[in-house]
Amino acid sequence: MTIIGIAGGTGSGKTSVVKKIVEALPPNYVAVIPQDSYYNDTTGLTDEERKQINFDHPDAFDWKLLIKQISDLKAGRAIEQPTYSYLISNRLPETIRVEPKPVIIVEGIMALVDKRLRDMMDLKIYVDCDADIRLLRNIQRDTIDRGRTVTMVMDRYIKVLKPMHEQFIEPTKRFANVIIPEGASNTPGIDIVCKYIERLCGVIE
Repeated sequence: MTIIGIAGGTGSGKTSVVKKIVEALPPNYVAVIPQDSYYNDTTGLTDEERKQINFDHPDAFDWKLLIKQISDLKAGRAIEQPTYSYLISNRLPETIRVEPKPVIIVEGIMALVDKRLRDMMDLKIYVDCDADIRLLRNIQRDTIDRGRTVTMVMDRYIKVLKPMHEQFIEPTKRFANVIIPEGASNTPGIDIVCKYIERLCGVIE
């Protein structure tokens, strides 16, 4: 089994890079584990307390569960991946059963933050992107999918996203084996990474 970590700022194009990698490998060869599914359970908090959570800080994630479930997959055991709703800022009752696959991709803004998780990875990728493009993508995504206004997104970017990115996410570049500028639009970079992963997994000699 090959475990790949894909990190980068919010709106950097991580999901698009993951899609390109999945498409390059045989069908049903990859299980993608989104780090966003592992935000802490906030069932015991009030709505007001949930609104105060900094979702761009490492403390917002349930690292213990994420690391355990990646360990289970690596050991050949299926997991029940949690699901998370941004609209209610909490986990949903439903889980997603994930079976072990030859390639496990852990994708998220802080996929490379925790050393215990990094040490389980065979390949660590950082998707880089200009801050202004990431901001525009955040505005588009959050207004459409997460019920936020443009003003809310801008305010959050200045107060939370930018400082958290600089403090916690950007520094994880140094842990990456590969940095992909411009995300999925960097076709040569994606092709090189995909070929390397194919060799790593024994898909091609």
